[in-house]
Amino acid sequence: MLQRIRIGERWVGPDDAPYFIAEVGSNFDGSLAEAKRIVDAAKEALADAVKFQSFTAETLVSGPSFNDLKIGYQAAWKQSVFDVYKAAEFPLAWHQEVADYCRKVGIHFFTSVWNHEALELMERIGVPAYKIGSGDVTWTDFITEIASKGKPVLLSTGASELDEVAQAVAAVRKAGNEQLVLLQCIVNYPARPEDANIRVIETYQRAFGTLIGYSDHSPGDVVPLGAVALGARVIEKHFTLDRRRVGPDHGHSLEPHEFRAMVERCNILQKGLGSTEKHVTEEERESNIIMRRSLHAARPVAAGEAFSQQNVVPLRPAVGIHPAMARQVYGRRAKRALAAGEAIRWDDVGA
Repeated sequence: MLQRIRIGERWVGPDDAPYFIAEVGSNFDGSLAEAKRIVDAAKEALADAVKFQSFTAETLVSGPSFNDLKIGYQAAWKQSVFDVYKAAEFPLAWHQEVADYCRKVGIHFFTSVWNHEALELMERIGVPAYKIGSGDVTWTDFITEIASKGKPVLLSTGASELDEVAQAVAAVRKAGNEQLVLLQCIVNYPARPEDANIRVIETYQRAFGTLIGYSDHSPGDVVPLGAVALGARVIEKHFTLDRRRVGPDHGHSLEPHEFRAMVERCNILQKGLGSTEKHVTEEERESNIIMRRSLHAARPVAAGEAFSQQNVVPLRPAVGIHPAMARQVYGRRAKRALAAGEAIRWDDVGA
């Protein structure tokens, strides 16, 4: 049985509703007021958490190295990689105010922490969980440091080989922390749904025995729905107030009404998964009667007449003798007269 964990007051486990994270990224557009508007919209959109990114460009990227590296999704950026990250910084000075605002609104606040300073700030603020981005899967020392704080760890695993994921999992457990959620992810912005590789979730469950989630950068909610169907209990999705805005994250984000629809659809799906036990559900009890057959009189049957294939027929509903028992009825005599179409019950069958 996979472990059940708590993120704040919210239980997350195999039989719980999925936990939904509205990933803001750079979509606050450099505005504290906009960040708060996003918090309000995320709460209205049924998100459990709103997540920002805690980094500084200077401690995350090397400007000179990226100037000579024109590959991947960043090759289409008109500004330098360093300048894009610099403009996307969520100032550390805003973290406490936005965290307090989230508490007031009633939604979880935490961030992807990308450096030691941000980690210590998050400890002072008192976040309910930590997110580790795919880019730091191989920085195992930092993973262990984050896990040592004793909070749930959500670890994205995009662009990783299985052995690298195993090393990251070991780094979390090295700190004595079993509150781990592995997030399958495809690191491209946007990612293509057909490349989502959702079934990796099954591999993770077998290999690591952890809770599983999906951090999705593809359009729409097809991938989250597929992930929930395979057992994901954490879904992270980029969130924007307006996808038409200019910025590195707006284009692959969901707008509030779309995010809410995703949550509602995933919750319905999760409930519909049910259990592995095959049985007649409560909803099917009456259908079980009206859709199945039982033995009926094929024509009028006189009292004392022998039942046979000529005067017995299996018809709906199942209010009489089970049709599999027909051969035990044939040759025995009717205790009373039966009208055509009348159900035959054991009380009607004599010697």
